[in-house]
Amino acid sequence: MTPGIYAQRFDDLDTVVQLGVASGQVIDVSFPETVPDDAATDHEVFTLIGDYLDGDRLALTDVEIALTVPTDHRQVLEALQNVSAGNTVTVSRLARLAGMDEDSEEDAATVRDALQANPVPLLIPDHRVHDAQGATPTDVAATLRDLEDD
Repeated sequence: MTPGIYAQRFDDLDTVVQLGVASGQVIDVSFPETVPDDAATDHEVFTLIGDYLDGDRLALTDVEIALTVPTDHRQVLEALQNVSAGNTVTVSRLARLAGMDEDSEEDAATVRDALQANPVPLLIPDHRVHDAQGATPTDVAATLRDLEDD
């Protein structure tokens, strides 16, 4: 993967998906209103996103990502990667999956913080946590959950 910024509009999501790529790994996913003028529009990950939106729920599982987040956030995000498409978890369940205390308010706050700071939403599916807001915009998260329920 060539380093840079890539962006493409996905009508199924009614939004633009922007990727930041470095050293062959996706380091950032965001959802700007429009495709930035300086962004390239062709990237292999966009093909995989299209496949995912067309029903291949495993299409995004092999995308190489680089997580530069605190260790406790990494635990949460790595645990979230194991929640399969069509399933959702609660904050307390995700805390347990991450090896934390599901009854601890401090650990619940760590989970919520990790979800909100998720640098690669869609690739790490924070929309699968139904009682917390992740980095995926609310309307996009709802669309993703609906697509996965079909």
